[in-house]
Amino acid sequence: MPSVKGLRERLRDGESIICAEGYMWELERRGFVRAGAFTPEVVLDYPERVLNLHEEYVHAGSDVVEAYTYYGHREKLRIIGRECDLETLNLNSLKMARDVADKYGKLMAGNLSNTTTFKPDDPEAAEIARQAFKEQVEWAVKAGADYMIAETFNDLQEAIIALDVIQKYGNGMPAVITLVIYSPDRTTDDVPVVEALRRLEELGADCVGLNCGRGPETMMPLLREARKVCKGPLAAIPVPFRTNQKEKTFQALTDPISGERLYPLNLACVQCNRKDIRKFTQEARDIGIQYIGLCCGSSSHGLREMAEVLGRKPPASAYSPDMEKSFVMAKSTEGHAKKVRDFMIGDTK
Repeated sequence: MPSVKGLRERLRDGESIICAEGYMWELERRGFVRAGAFTPEVVLDYPERVLNLHEEYVHAGSDVVEAYTYYGHREKLRIIGRECDLETLNLNSLKMARDVADKYGKLMAGNLSNTTTFKPDDPEAAEIARQAFKEQVEWAVKAGADYMIAETFNDLQEAIIALDVIQKYGNGMPAVITLVIYSPDRTTDDVPVVEALRRLEELGADCVGLNCGRGPETMMPLLREARKVCKGPLAAIPVPFRTNQKEKTFQALTDPISGERLYPLNLACVQCNRKDIRKFTQEARDIGIQYIGLCCGSSSHGLREMAEVLGRKPPASAYSPDMEKSFVMAKSTEGHAKKVRDFMIGDTK
């Protein structure tokens, strides 16, 4: 198997990296993750579903196969009574990701996520997080991960612990560290977002940025500010939902008809369309974002849009839309087919 160019080398050479995230959300949508706990026991119960999604995301243009170990740490598995499966789940998930990455010549990333039990300035909570991260990093090393993703940290302090653990126990692996920023433009331990990203960069993260929480429209302003301050590579992994200045996060979104809060189960009516994703990718590219992808709500066609904006033609591009082959939507449509289209769209005057 030819060697795959590493993350650090790609970032150094100014290349773009597409990283598919959002496994938890997509597998919940497909009926294999329980909303609420959002734990990844599907890795053990239906591994073929995870394998298929890895391959689907590669087909759509992802450069990275991320092991699905999000919330696969000790604190979360204890909640569902499967702490005894912790090591097996992590190693199986890592092996699955490694196998797919090797098959298609992609990078494989291990994954750390927020513990959900962390409290700022609490030494006991910090030590629990450190131990959870340590065992997951050690398993990732054992499985031959190319780098570590540590994501969705709302507290800078917890993100710093994750970075420190990767540096101490990751056998030199690169680290991509991303924060989730909610409605205020600061972490929940009250550090302004740009200052927090700069701090992680100064501590030696290979790439820093934002994931989850915000959609394209409300993440981009933060990325523009970060680009002015951070000297190294930036990551942008939004949720593909139509957040706005009134409702900055997908947790805050409301139904445009009923006004009811939509998160977490009823967000389909405010998903981004393909044009939204293309616009975000273009803007990110134009300000020099090198590491890009989609988080909760990710889809294969959305990733393909990103890849094509970046000048790629992944295998899924063989099936990119060509509406000129549509009998009613082609520009050249005429006669009875045009009447059918007019009836479809209500243009019958």
